[in-house]
Amino acid sequence: MMIFFHQNGTTVVLVTLTILLQCAGMAALIQWIKAQFPNGIHQLGLFRSFLLVVRFTSLLVCLHMSEILLWAWFYRWKFFATLEAAFYFSAANYSTVGAADLLLQPTWRIMGPVESVTGVLMCGLSASFLFAIVTRLIALQDPGLAEPHASGPDYASDTASEQTALRRRETANIRDAVVARAAGR
Repeated sequence: MMIFFHQNGTTVVLVTLTILLQCAGMAALIQWIKAQFPNGIHQLGLFRSFLLVVRFTSLLVCLHMSEILLWAWFYRWKFFATLEAAFYFSAANYSTVGAADLLLQPTWRIMGPVESVTGVLMCGLSASFLFAIVTRLIALQDPGLAEPHASGPDYASDTASEQTALRRRETANIRDAVVARAAGR
């Protein structure tokens, strides 16, 4: 019973440290972009937008590598003779590929799946972060691409606010029609 609590405590500490590392890294990236663009991101152009996305993606990959190293150091300390084997095992689990050629002691087997779930969640946070950046860049370059046209390809609007107002009216009309139809039944 004591081994169970020791293992779960260790797992909770590693997951918590991974989450804190991810959050701190993303907060640092947000602060970096605010410092680089104090007046906001406005019309960067194709090349500068490309560089910004490459930088963010590279930094997020480095962040994930540091999270993999966190787990690898634990595996090296507790299970494996070399850091290379520990890093391989950690990277395989973090990425959900799995390492069939390396195994933990049977009582510690739960660590692999827990690292996998944690890795999926951290990668999801990074992907959503990149999605938000790219969406923002697209919205600044061409608002029509960021917000699909409400009435199809023939719809032409001069400003994004007109598109938003039209969408709101259409949504209200649809809602009213649904309510009227439900009341009539």
